[in-house]
Amino acid sequence: MAASAANQAIEQEDETKSLWRYVSKLRKTTGGGNNMIQCSLCNFIFNGSYTRVRAHLLKLMGAGVRRCPYVTTSKLVELKKLDNEAKLKIEGNQTRSDVNPKFKGSLQAAFNIQARDTLDCDIARMFYSSGLPFHLARSPYYRSAFSNAANTSKLSGYVAPTYNKLRGPLLSKERSHVENLLQPTRHSWNQKGVTIVSDGWSDPQRRPLINFMTITESGPMFLKSIDESDNVVVCKAAGMLIESKFPSIYWTPCVVHTLNLALKNICAAKNTDKNSDIYHQCSWISQIADDATFVKNFIMGHSMRLSMFNNFNSLKLLFVAPTGFASTIVMLKSDEWSFYKKDNVDSAQFVKETLLTDNLWMKVDYILAFTAPIYDVLRKTDTDMTSLHLVYGMWDSMIENVKRVIYQHERKIEVEYSSFFKLVELILIDRWTKSSTPLHCLAHSLNPRYYSREWLDEDSKRLAPHQDHEITQERKKCFMRYFDDANIRTQVNIEFSNFLGGREDFADVDSLRDRRDDFSLDENEILEIANLSLDEPELEVVFFNEDEQM
Repeated sequence: MAASAANQAIEQEDETKSLWRYVSKLRKTTGGGNNMIQCSLCNFIFNGSYTRVRAHLLKLMGAGVRRCPYVTTSKLVELKKLDNEAKLKIEGNQTRSDVNPKFKGSLQAAFNIQARDTLDCDIARMFYSSGLPFHLARSPYYRSAFSNAANTSKLSGYVAPTYNKLRGPLLSKERSHVENLLQPTRHSWNQKGVTIVSDGWSDPQRRPLINFMTITESGPMFLKSIDESDNVVVCKAAGMLIESKFPSIYWTPCVVHTLNLALKNICAAKNTDKNSDIYHQCSWISQIADDATFVKNFIMGHSMRLSMFNNFNSLKLLFVAPTGFASTIVMLKSDEWSFYKKDNVDSAQFVKETLLTDNLWMKVDYILAFTAPIYDVLRKTDTDMTSLHLVYGMWDSMIENVKRVIYQHERKIEVEYSSFFKLVELILIDRWTKSSTPLHCLAHSLNPRYYSREWLDEDSKRLAPHQDHEITQERKKCFMRYFDDANIRTQVNIEFSNFLGGREDFADVDSLRDRRDDFSLDENEILEIANLSLDEPELEVVFFNEDEQM
């Protein structure tokens, strides 16, 4: 009861010191000094002022008080936000320090200065977070909207921030606010490492850009975007440049993009001299895709056809992946069709004959069947979850599953030769060779799943990572790059040996149980599904021009 009353008094004491609510004042120290304070999160008791409360909760150094161990990364972000909002209130009060203290309180009450500052920051944050252009502030409708809203409340006479205020002091204030929120994420880099991600993109003017972000378990963070209009630098070259300057950093291409390129080679093969073999074997797939595109455009190109389609089908023709080239066009059986089929007779007849041909749907089923293993791996890697330790194993299993479907369709046994599978296998292996790094093998070696008897017994051809010559050699390359010192590398090899044998620190119950657990990704945890559109951006010709030679 006493603690609750004390906390209420603290909250009412000064709203610019928002972290008081997370502590309790116990009593004054002997001699009438500072309060004895107890943290409500970890129950740690210390004496001091609000400065020490801040240092304890925000984990600041040099304040003579230990940092709260119960403040997690997410909680620290929340506390930083409260502290930053309190700073903004203090800054708003300080900008009017020239007012006579005798009249300052009454003026603030009369004109709601603090409320005006808070509203200014909210409006500015709306601009920055939504990417709104600053010249919107010059619109009379924008200004009248906020003026009308303010005049109906206690902010009578309020005027929204001007163009210059938005792009000047309010922008600086918002930048400081964002920087404070990102500090916990930055602090985690030194402890847990960080992955730098780059991607080629283009702005509305089609200028080539390279975006850079960081990824950690604390979350993603945007770093910067580089305009390469005058000096085009491909993502691969940028990654290899970083790798050359920092030997311990590995550049690894995007697995999702690699799989998309493999599907493009298979499903949209180009008719060139260098690509004649692939085109000869895969041109029938391109024809099916072209027919599906024609049907989609035929329906989407007229409102009546689209309306008829939507009345009978919930599928979306705009997306290739969800429809799988196999949308059921029931509108051909609609009574409305008889009133419309006279228009575009040739196109309508082609659509009808195409969709009512059994051979088409058999080919569609076959395409979906042998590409399904590729699509499954693409979905599992196109998420925010860590999957580097699964890529090597998934890629091997993917090729085996593709082979199983093709051989079953061609009614061949395993020892027989299939020219079509050999071609598909060549494409997949070529893409793997271009994108794989020793880091994939190291991550594979450190996954307990691939040493478990359950995983090894699924296929007689499987080997534990330490028994696979290729994986062992690539893992050694990683160790050589990561650990220059031979003595340290010896300790690492001993530690890896203990991991393999389940000895010392790896002999506990949890470590041994991990070897039996299934580390595959849960389908319910897939955060995003890749768009398997075969129409890739024009900039891929610039960023990945070496891939078009296949």
